[in-house]
Amino acid sequence: MKIIAVDDERLALENLVSAIKKYDKSAEINSFRDPKAALKFVKENPCDVAFLDVQMFGMTGVELAAKIKAAVPGINIIFTTGYSEYMKDAFEMHASGYLLKPITVEKVRKELKNLRSPLAEKKPRVKFQCFGNFEAFIDGDILKFKYLKTKELLAYLVDRRGAGCSSGEIMSILWEDEDHDSYLRNIRKDLMDVFGEKNCADVIVNDWGKLSIRTDLVECDYYNYLKDRKSENYQGEYMVQYSWAEPTNAYLFGLK
Repeated sequence: MKIIAVDDERLALENLVSAIKKYDKSAEINSFRDPKAALKFVKENPCDVAFLDVQMFGMTGVELAAKIKAAVPGINIIFTTGYSEYMKDAFEMHASGYLLKPITVEKVRKELKNLRSPLAEKKPRVKFQCFGNFEAFIDGDILKFKYLKTKELLAYLVDRRGAGCSSGEIMSILWEDEDHDSYLRNIRKDLMDVFGEKNCADVIVNDWGKLSIRTDLVECDYYNYLKDRKSENYQGEYMVQYSWAEPTNAYLFGLK
């Protein structure tokens, strides 16, 4: 979800952005204290939602909303203010929502859960092919890594379906021992660098020394098959280039 937040008061803007982030960590948020800068940005970068303070220096939130809607007709406008008397103007603008300050996570949640203009469904940029040979794609392009083991590490994380994997576990799978700390650091960096360069770093979770995949941000033939047990692409072969994938392959074949 792409969001802009506009408020000429610094603390109010920081509080608003914090509440949005707490509700949706994956949201792309751009914040502005200058309404004119916000308008210029949204004209060049269409967004899904605009949180606009009603009273601002130089341009009111209602005036800004009219200009934004002219540039991005389907955008959801959510007004924020400390005064309830502006609600009539908000309704006349066909705003999606109206928040009275102080802004809280719960208030943000209610408005983003009930947007006037539903968000267009977007296909994940990251795609994994597990049936046959393992391959990884971003925007249709095959990912290329510095080390062959980086691709194998990614394959193992995909196989684990979002479960956190410790360094010891990864080394025992990739090298069958735990004496490759330096090499593992290199391939972890390679993995993060490649996804970072494609602006998809959020797909890889590096938390408390464990690595995992954000399964909600990717498309994967294996995950789809587990949902409905149907796939024309599955012919009894799963990540065939990796021996550690044989148990999963046998499990899938038994379900077919």
